[in-house]
Amino acid sequence: MSTAASSRRYILQIIFLGVAVVILIRLFFLQNFESKYKIMANDIAIYKKVVYPPRGVVYDRKGKVMLSNSTVYDLMVVPRNIKQMDTPAFCNAMGIDLPTFLKTMKLISVRNIDVRQSIFMEQLSPEQTARFWENAYLFPGFEMVERNLREYKNESAGLLLGYIAEVSPEMLKHPRYASYRQGDYAGRSGLELQYEEVLRGQRGVHFLERDKFNRPRDPYRGGSLDTQEVSGKSLELYLDAELQMYAEKLMKNKIGSVVALDPKTGGVLAMVSSPGYDPNLLRGKERAKNYATLYRDPTRPLFNRATQAAYPPGSTIKPMTGLVALNVGAITPNFGLACYGSYNYCGHPIKCEHKDGGHAANFRLALAHSCNSYFCHVFRLTIDYKSFASVKEGLQKWHDYYYSFGFGHPVGIDIPFEKGGALPDTNQYNRMYRFNWNSCTVVFVGMGQGEILLTPLQMANAMCIIANKGYYYTPHVVKSIGGNTNDPMLKKYLQKQNVLDIPDSTFEIVQRAMQDVVESGTAIGAKIDSVNICAKTGTAENKAIVNGEVIKMANHSMFVAFAPRENPKIAIAVAIENAGFGATWAAPIASLLMEKYLKDSVSSKRKTVEDKMVNAKLINKYVYSIDSMYRARDQRVYQAKMERKHLRDSINRASDSAAYFNWVRKHFVK
Repeated sequence: MSTAASSRRYILQIIFLGVAVVILIRLFFLQNFESKYKIMANDIAIYKKVVYPPRGVVYDRKGKVMLSNSTVYDLMVVPRNIKQMDTPAFCNAMGIDLPTFLKTMKLISVRNIDVRQSIFMEQLSPEQTARFWENAYLFPGFEMVERNLREYKNESAGLLLGYIAEVSPEMLKHPRYASYRQGDYAGRSGLELQYEEVLRGQRGVHFLERDKFNRPRDPYRGGSLDTQEVSGKSLELYLDAELQMYAEKLMKNKIGSVVALDPKTGGVLAMVSSPGYDPNLLRGKERAKNYATLYRDPTRPLFNRATQAAYPPGSTIKPMTGLVALNVGAITPNFGLACYGSYNYCGHPIKCEHKDGGHAANFRLALAHSCNSYFCHVFRLTIDYKSFASVKEGLQKWHDYYYSFGFGHPVGIDIPFEKGGALPDTNQYNRMYRFNWNSCTVVFVGMGQGEILLTPLQMANAMCIIANKGYYYTPHVVKSIGGNTNDPMLKKYLQKQNVLDIPDSTFEIVQRAMQDVVESGTAIGAKIDSVNICAKTGTAENKAIVNGEVIKMANHSMFVAFAPRENPKIAIAVAIENAGFGATWAAPIASLLMEKYLKDSVSSKRKTVEDKMVNAKLINKYVYSIDSMYRARDQRVYQAKMERKHLRDSINRASDSAAYFNWVRKHFVK
C-alpha cells in the first residue's frame, strides 16, 4: 500500500472517531445538564402551563379606567390526547350532556387538526372550575387555561375601544399572527386591533410537577426554568370619557356621528357613531350571538360612521371654498354678488334660502347667511381664474388644495378601516363627461354637493386647519403607551402637517366670517356665553333608491366649528342623517358639547335645548327599507359569486380527471 493511501485511511479514521466523540459528548450533556430536554421527555411527570398575561389597561385623559381585565378560565382540549376517558363522568363534572360533548368535539375536529389545542368551553363558572381540578387526572387531553377577560367600565365608546376574540385559522396564516396559536385571543376592531402588539404583552411558560393523580402541583425546580409572562402596556387616551358619554346621550335615537378634536395636538376628545352598542355585549360566552344580532341590525351599530361614512358636506365646505378663492386671488374679502333666491348663471337655477339682494354683499355676509349663489359663483371664479391655462388646470389646482386639507384620502387616524371619502379631479370629470365639461358642469361642488364626499373626521380635521391657520396634527386617540408619549408608534402623530402656503391673514378673514355665522348668521342658536365660536352650518341634500324609485329623503343635518377663536381648544363636526337643517339639530348638539368641554358643565338656561336633543327620535323609516334592499343585493351578489366558483371548480375537476385518464391510458393501457 502506498504512503498516500495509508495517510488517507488514517485521516478518515480520525474524522469518524472525532464525529463519534462529539456525538457522545453531546448525548452526555443532553442527559445530565440540559433540563429542558428532560422536561420534554418526561411530559407525564412535568406539566407545562402556558400563562397569558393581562392585556394593557386603557385610561382616558383624566386617568379614568375605560378598559381593564377580569380573570376567567377556559377549558382547552387536544383531541389526539384523549385516549380512554370516562366521557359520562366528564359531562357530569362540566354540567353538559353527551350530545353537546360529541357536537363540540366534531366542530373542533372540523376546524383544526387533532394535535392542535382548541377551546372546548369558554369562561367556566367557579363550580365548573372546581369540579375539573378535582378530577383533572381522569380527563387526559383537557387542560384549564387562565384568561383575562376584557372588562368595560361603562357602556360607551364600543367602536372606538374595539373588542377581542379568538384568532381564526385565516388570521393564523397572516405574518402578523405568526407567534399566535389556535385558542389565543387578539384584537378584532378599534384600539384593540390597532395596538394589538402593545396591549397583548408576552406569554409566559411555567413548569409544574404532577402528583400521583396527574394533577399539577408545585413549581418544577423551584420555578428556575419558568419564562415569566410580561403584561401588556397601558394606553392613555386623549379621549374624555365624560364628554364621550354625554355625546352618546345627545346622539341617542339618531343616525350619525360626532368627532371632537384638540386642534393643538390632533387628539380625539370624543368620537361617537350612532347608534352605538354596549361593548360588554362582545365579551363573554354570548359574544358570537350578540355580534350576529348587531350585524343584522338595520341601523348598522358596528359601522363606524365617524371614520367610514362619507357624506356630501353641504354648506360646511363653504369656508374652504372661500379660503381657496381668497388665496389664489379669484376674489377679495369685499367681493359681493346680488342674489335674489337662486343662482341662474349656468342655465339650471340653484336655490338659495335668502331673497334679499344684500345678504351676499361681501364674503363675511355671504358665509354668515350661507348663500348658495355666492359660493357656487366663487367656485367657478376659482377654477376659471385667469392664472390657470384652462378650467381643467384650475380644477386640478383646486383639487390639490383640498387634498392637502386631508380630503380624498384617509387622514391616518390610529383606528383601523378608515375611509377617505371622495374628491373629484380633472381625470374623473374627463371620464364622466368625455372631456366635454366646464365650470358650470361641476358648479354644485362649490356648495358641498355633487361628487365630493367627506367623513366627519375629515370635517373636524378641516376645522383644526382653520383654527391653527394652516397646519394640523394627524388625528389620533392614544396619547401615551406605557406612560411614554414619545413611543415610536406615536412618532408620526407628533409631526406638524402644513397645508399649502396660505398666509395667516387669509385664515383670519375666514375665521372672522365663521364667527359671524354664530353671532348673526345661520348658527345663532349655537352661542355660548363668553366664548367666541367659529362655525358653519350645513344641510346636505340626500336621496336614495328604494325598490327602483328615487326617494327624496330628509336632508342630513351638518355642523362644524371650533372654539374659542383666540385660543382654540376644541374642533368639532356633527352629522345627523335624515334630520333636516344643520341649525336645527347638529348645531345645538355641537354647541352643548363644546360648552361641556370648555366649562365642565352646561348652563341651566340651556336645559330645554338639552332635553330636546336627548329626547329627539330622528331615525328615518326608510333606513330599514334601504338596509333590506342592500342586504338582498349583497346576498344575490354572494350567491352569484359562489355559483361561479362552483362552476370553475367543476371545470377544473373535470379537466384534472381528463388529464389523469389520459396519463393512465398512455402509461398503462397497451
